[in-house]
Amino acid sequence: MKRVTIQDIADELGISRNTVSKAINNTDGLADATRERILEKAVEMGYKHFSYIKAHSGIFPEHDAQGKGEIALLCGGALSPAHFATQMLDKLKQALPQWGYTLNTYRVERENFLCRTLPLTFDPRRISAIICVEMFDRAYDEMICALGLPVLFVDGPNKRDGIDLPADQLYMDNTTAITRFINDMLVRGKQRIGFIGDYEHCQSFFERYTAFRYAMLMANVPVEERFCIKTSEREKLEETLATLVDFPDVFLCANDFAAEDAMYALRKLGKSVPEDVLFCGFDDSPNSRIMTPTLTTVHIHTQVMAVAAMQLLLSRIEEPNLDYRIVHTETELIYRDSTRL
Repeated sequence: MKRVTIQDIADELGISRNTVSKAINNTDGLADATRERILEKAVEMGYKHFSYIKAHSGIFPEHDAQGKGEIALLCGGALSPAHFATQMLDKLKQALPQWGYTLNTYRVERENFLCRTLPLTFDPRRISAIICVEMFDRAYDEMICALGLPVLFVDGPNKRDGIDLPADQLYMDNTTAITRFINDMLVRGKQRIGFIGDYEHCQSFFERYTAFRYAMLMANVPVEERFCIKTSEREKLEETLATLVDFPDVFLCANDFAAEDAMYALRKLGKSVPEDVLFCGFDDSPNSRIMTPTLTTVHIHTQVMAVAAMQLLLSRIEEPNLDYRIVHTETELIYRDSTRL
């Protein structure tokens, strides 16, 4: 059977490939009606991301919507509109009622983490499953897993020690785009490449850091350790950058927020991007498209992550004895002005 492409969908609808790509990748600039029409056609034609579900309200499947209970979202911090998970969770909140579930959010406060307590209104007796976002405290996460409920982590604590959680896990692909970026930079003769971000903060940051180190190792290019700055805090980042007597050709950052802070700090030091240092972030946050210079970054397909989260959650509820799954969804390297490409 021929694999359905974005161009096939565009031809079927009589629109541009770029318009279809925007709908599939959940990027800005499309009317809701246009986006929904494209996604419905993608489902109908069996496009790779949506081939396992039927069209309903955009991309999610029809189901008996009898009330079945609550899915609890445990969140370890406030999610800004720019956070990659915000759009994904919006899609889940829209879709879950079709399956008879509601999605309710519980903020896990610092005191909860310290004392290993659940949020005050969280009642495990009425909850069918738990989805965890920004939950990077391993001991607390183990407590959540011990509740005996289906649990899905969207990102999670780093696995530097090789210890995993007894739960399903959903990540974006943190390796492929970074490996390509490093190799592209090396081809351009940019061999002095640094990394900015606390790679122990979460598993995604850890995977991005190890992808950077591995790509450099495989190319037999040494990493200059003074250019690996293990912090995501603006004040500490500014202090560290100010101590450098020289700078790398390129800084790869754990996410767009770290890149934005680092670029701001360098401007205070009289350095320019991309004239003095090239920059790449990760997440394709809204700011990355409007900042000056616009930021080379890695796009996360939040719509695809929402579909994957639905599949993982609902299949775990229906078959609690399934082996635990770890899913990585596709990402895409996007070059912009911060790397002069």
